[in-house]
Amino acid sequence: MKPFTYERAGSPAEAAAAVARQPNAKFIAGGTNLLDLMKLEIEAPQHLVDVNHLGLDKIDATPEGGVRIGALVRNTDLASDERIRRDYGVLSRAIVAGASGQLRNKATTAGNLLQRTRCPYFYDTNQACNKRRPGSGCAAIGGYSRQLAVIGVSDACIATYPGDMAVAMRVLDASVEMINAAGAVRTIPIAGFHRLPGTTPHIENALAPGEMITAVTLPKPVGGQHFYHKVRDRASYAYALVSVAAIIQHDGSGHVAIGGIAPRPWRVETAEASMLQGSKAVAAQLLAGAKPTHDNAFKVPLVERTLGAVMAEARTA
Repeated sequence: MKPFTYERAGSPAEAAAAVARQPNAKFIAGGTNLLDLMKLEIEAPQHLVDVNHLGLDKIDATPEGGVRIGALVRNTDLASDERIRRDYGVLSRAIVAGASGQLRNKATTAGNLLQRTRCPYFYDTNQACNKRRPGSGCAAIGGYSRQLAVIGVSDACIATYPGDMAVAMRVLDASVEMINAAGAVRTIPIAGFHRLPGTTPHIENALAPGEMITAVTLPKPVGGQHFYHKVRDRASYAYALVSVAAIIQHDGSGHVAIGGIAPRPWRVETAEASMLQGSKAVAAQLLAGAKPTHDNAFKVPLVERTLGAVMAEARTA
């Protein structure tokens, strides 16, 4: 790990200003991903701004009937919150499907949204990686790609977004609230937060330099049955090969987002109009334009089968 300086911010705007005025500065909260990357020297910030004591650890009801989740709410606290378990069950289930209990006790809502890919070529500093070192190439293309993306990819990057929580937030139509160094607050739908790689895979989200996530807001509950099914290589502490977050109503209509197959949580709203026609019809639209490799072509039928299992469970529940 390379040397760095450290400070503790006194307010969200102060934290954003501290990161904005110093080159190569980073926010740190739980540190469950950043510290690992610093130890491997994949990330080498010169300055860390501690945001752990900014009072962003509350879950509050909104006037619109939803909830506002502070950026520093720990994953364990969010998954176990009575309102989340009752009204947003897909989110609670997605969170407990990820990481370990120890990590969930430390990991924050904002940090979870910002976690980096687990592409093995991103972690191997001897390999070319446009996400780690722009312009260096992508060793994953033509390399071992079983875990990597099948859709939303580009000629510069085929890495997947690794998280579970954001997949559930995508199906819930969450919004992400941010503050900049001047104290200005803006909110965007989570659909526009994570970016596809294109020619700039190192730019992974909509945050401007120095901008900091302060909260995630969920809209009023929509009812229905909530599901999060995660297919992975072992029963716990493994990233998704395919995951399905779904909210299915009694008439068979619903919303679906997929994890483990793309550089961001993958949802195609127009595909949801085919829910009554079954998983094959929905999956065909979700995966239109997919470009699987020889190693990960199995993910295409696995999406249909996993979604089919969720829809069958909804019919019998």
